[in-house]
Amino acid sequence: MTDRATSTAMAWFQQQQSAAGWFDLLTVMVDGMVRNAGEAESAPFLRQMGESLAQEWPLPASETVGELEANINHFLTLFKWGVVTFSPTESGIELRHQAIPVSRDPERQMRWCNAFCAILEGMYSRWLLTQGGDVRLAVTRERLFSTADVLFRYN
Repeated sequence: MTDRATSTAMAWFQQQQSAAGWFDLLTVMVDGMVRNAGEAESAPFLRQMGESLAQEWPLPASETVGELEANINHFLTLFKWGVVTFSPTESGIELRHQAIPVSRDPERQMRWCNAFCAILEGMYSRWLLTQGGDVRLAVTRERLFSTADVLFRYN
């Protein structure tokens, strides 16, 4: 893909996923929180917000990993937050979340990605717990492919 095609695609996703006003307010709030409290200190609060969001949007019961993935993607589609793919492993599940909303300001993209990943960790952890997951397990970020493409692990 050319640089122009990549930037055109990124602009389209940003337009679809980050509504002017609401997304800007949220970005300013996250930036302010991280600047005032610090990134590491903000992460537990953001995870808790993700857990609360999962409680507000409970998943229907899922019989299989594929059904669980589809149920979560239903909400991600409603939220315009991208898509997740589940890959069972011997020790747990890998969750690849792609098309994460990205800040329009390149200088804020990494901070926003880190904050949003903390929210997703909490949200995914709560949803998996309500589907019969182990209270001792949590979803954690494993690898950052880009600010819009992140691998999480549940184990």
